Amino acid sequence: MKHSLTQFTKNFIKCGLTGWCLEIVFTSLDALRRRDMTLKGQTSLWMFPIYGSAALLSPISGLLRHKSAWTRGLTYMGMIFSMEYLSGLLLSKHKICPWDYKRSRWNIGRVIRLDFAPYWFCVGLLYEQLLSPAQQKNISEEA
Repeated sequence: MKHSLTQFTKNFIKCGLTGWCLEIVFTSLDALRRRDMTLKGQTSLWMFPIYGSAALLSPISGLLRHKSAWTRGLTYMGMIFSMEYLSGLLLSKHKICPWDYKRSRWNIGRVIRLDFAPYWFCVGLLYEQLLSPAQQKNISEEA
């Protein structure tokens, strides 16, 4: 039990940090699209536990290990959209949501954007690799 909690905590931190970095790069690329050569990226402290919750994908990925990449990616994408929607609603209720997608015609409740589906599909598969037992073994051997 203690090992499981320790591993989940490590995975939570790994996913939180990875999500933060991805968000900073993504928002920096958006600055480039707007020809803002400062390339400032941004995130919020609120995003760390949201991205960290991707650690919950680990047991799911074990169940999906023999499924196609399409099936796994779509499953992860759905889970990520669900977490983004629920956390967005909760943060919006308290008027502290760091994102608002009202300008996108593909928004649902101003807290998710369906046009982000390909990103979440890929991010889910990236997290799967990050959380794979072989990857975790390699990281612990290096430490």
